[in-house]
Amino acid sequence: MKLTILIHCPDQSGIIRSVTTFVHQQEGNVVYLDQHVDKQVGVFFMRLESEFEKQVSLEEFKKGFEEELAQKFQMEWDIYLGAYKPKMAIFVSKYNHCLYDLLSRYNSTELSVDIPFILSNHRDLEYVAEQFQIPFYHVPVTKDTREEAENKQLELLKKHEVDFIVLARYMQIVSPKLIDIYPQKIINIHHSFLPAFVGAKPYHAAFERGVKIIGATSHYVTSELDAGPIIEQDVTAVSHSHSIQDFIAKGRDLERIVLSRAVQLHVARKTMVYNNKTVIFS
Repeated sequence: MKLTILIHCPDQSGIIRSVTTFVHQQEGNVVYLDQHVDKQVGVFFMRLESEFEKQVSLEEFKKGFEEELAQKFQMEWDIYLGAYKPKMAIFVSKYNHCLYDLLSRYNSTELSVDIPFILSNHRDLEYVAEQFQIPFYHVPVTKDTREEAENKQLELLKKHEVDFIVLARYMQIVSPKLIDIYPQKIINIHHSFLPAFVGAKPYHAAFERGVKIIGATSHYVTSELDAGPIIEQDVTAVSHSHSIQDFIAKGRDLERIVLSRAVQLHVARKTMVYNNKTVIFS
């Protein structure tokens, strides 16, 4: 049995010793530990993995952890079972590059999740879901049907007990209601030209400006559009010799890679959010 513990609390002495001692008392062995202190705000962050030869009652472990440690150190904490595969819903529109990448990694067992369904506001990518034998739901979104679509989305997410959502180039604004139900559990991907180049053709605008790098950003979704805590970013160089199509191709490659990394970090419980920033553990 394997447990992963995520903690943040006011920085103070004795936290690491107390947590590792507690794990030892439960007949567990610490196999990984990483910690960080944000000295500007005085907050301590820690990620710990532990293994147990005997089966441990998760509820009793949580109860003891809360009573003996969490209350004493004023901790915000989560404990996850290592064997559990989180359920990941994918929302898409018409672009297929990020969707194919995620499904390929899932199909090869590189991505340790269950995918109960793919949802789209168009039918264009239904054939991709069929290729991978994953249920596909078409939920169109218009100005007049936005509330109805949101209710349908929530119904599906609840029915399938979804743990988190990936927006694999889903070209609709996610409602505040959905964000409130899935805080820090909706992952988005977009180009990194914002806020300099907005609109439908950012690569064209960047090309006209003569930029020397292009990039992609993956982040958790918040009510402020494209301003949520950043999980992963990357860039690649471009020059005057590249065409607009080169820009777009390089950008899509980055989007695939950056979104995949962000999802992998989330699934591995290596992200923690505090004050709209992330702590990313190794």
